Amino acid sequence: MFAYVVRRLLLLVPMAIGMVVVTFGLLLIIPGDPAAVLLGQDATPEAIANLRGALGLDDPWYVRLWDYFAGLLQGDMGRSIFLNQAVSQIIMGRLGATIELAVVALIIATLIGLTLGIVAAMRQGSLVDTLTMLFAQLGVSMPVYWLGLLLMLLFAVQLGWLPAIGRGPPMIDAIGAALTGRPGVLWDSLRHIALPALALAASSAAIISRLVRASMLEVLREDFVRTAYAKGLRRGRVVVRHALRNALLPVLSVIGLRFGALLGGAVITESIFAWPGLGQLTIAAISQRDLPLIQGLVLTFAIIFALVNLVVDLLYAAVDPRIRLR
Repeated sequence: MFAYVVRRLLLLVPMAIGMVVVTFGLLLIIPGDPAAVLLGQDATPEAIANLRGALGLDDPWYVRLWDYFAGLLQGDMGRSIFLNQAVSQIIMGRLGATIELAVVALIIATLIGLTLGIVAAMRQGSLVDTLTMLFAQLGVSMPVYWLGLLLMLLFAVQLGWLPAIGRGPPMIDAIGAALTGRPGVLWDSLRHIALPALALAASSAAIISRLVRASMLEVLREDFVRTAYAKGLRRGRVVVRHALRNALLPVLSVIGLRFGALLGGAVITESIFAWPGLGQLTIAAISQRDLPLIQGLVLTFAIIFALVNLVVDLLYAAVDPRIRLR
């Protein structure tokens, strides 16, 4: 197991290198000049040329790419052109908000998806099954920006129950405050994250519920399930201890992939709800042609996605004892 983990961690290195090279190449071909954007429309060609030289944008592409890799080896992602701060410092300041939103959305999606999928499988062909599949179809079809606006209109504007924009206290700090006798801080944090997390989780919950239903229906027809019933085991124990455990393998893969999709969807969701995370930062960096910041953000997303896939692979062994990872 240890050797497997080490091999997977080492695979992160070529993956990160490939992502940096691909991103760097794409940024070279997109239109727009960071120096011109920074100086504005009234800037003279001489001023733009001087700024490009100061920022190193006139250097050959291979020199810029080599310098970037050399900086990464020293833990330096470069310096933002527009914010004039270290890229790593900017990303770390916003990373917590995005991870918090994605994790809460994934928890909501997993709980809803597992519950609906199991219930639909146990009541195949019933009204509950039909309603579950209708929810799944709506969840997959509805764009996150449209659902976010609907949730904002209902719960923030019409009912006034939840705030429409902004982030409350960080979740970790809020949980610590609740443990010390200040539950109001946690409640404030949950109220702020509720709408963006629900909007972000809807599509994933729909996908998970459909997959759980299909996987459960397949497992419930297996011989070992009939044997468990023949032994007199209660239905709940057969479903949870036997059927669900064997149906979780494909679900785990999708949950890991959905976390990456949630990170991508957070770009839109954070813009709608003014959530101060990497999503808002990504849109601002792209609009301003902030090349070092864009490269740092892409690399960060890629590493997070790879680490999530590693965790999913390790969970395979815990769920299915037939798998032996050496």
